[in-house]
Amino acid sequence: LGIKTVSFEGKTTLNNIAVLGKGYVGVVVLSRKGKKEVALKIRRIDSSRSEMGNEAKLLKLANQVNVGPKLIDSSKNFIIMEYVEGKKIIDWVKELKGKGSAAKLKATVRKVLDDCYDLDRIRLDHGELSYIHKHVIVGNSPCIIDFESASTNRRTSNVTSATQSIFIGSGLANLVKKIIRVPDRKKLIASLKKYKHDQSRKNFDVVLKILGLHKI
Repeated sequence: LGIKTVSFEGKTTLNNIAVLGKGYVGVVVLSRKGKKEVALKIRRIDSSRSEMGNEAKLLKLANQVNVGPKLIDSSKNFIIMEYVEGKKIIDWVKELKGKGSAAKLKATVRKVLDDCYDLDRIRLDHGELSYIHKHVIVGNSPCIIDFESASTNRRTSNVTSATQSIFIGSGLANLVKKIIRVPDRKKLIASLKKYKHDQSRKNFDVVLKILGLHKI
């Protein structure tokens, strides 16, 4: 696959080794392919999954609507993808301060929800966006990561899961409401139920309007 070096750095640790991330299926480490820094996902030998091909295929599908880190190459045990530099969304929100914080947060959330709508549109369910604090990296632009639980064989719930995680859940939602006005819970849930039943652009726009994100 042309990987030259591997660097053990990142905020996650595995057996006292620093890595970019770890999941049930694989471990992600910073690597170099040619002159380019990339993220290398290595299949865990204790994983119940025997290969990485399906995850690579689903990431490639997400890439078709410009969502997720760009897939560079893959094999049975490895996925090479674009290295997305930035902070997990929850840490990024914690550090938001001063003038312009609300506008920055709104723009970031709008981009995340637009990406979720694009995934819903192609019937690709991420599967983990109820825990969005672990699955969005904010750098120059927010990026949804980690498609190891993704599927095209179940009903999509990207917009509904992400919206609930950002505005209704605990943790991240509590930080968000300190910076921007959070809408009436009943109204928001009603709009999400309607969208869940019919994932049309019209119903998505209603959700955005209730969130105050429609003019961004």
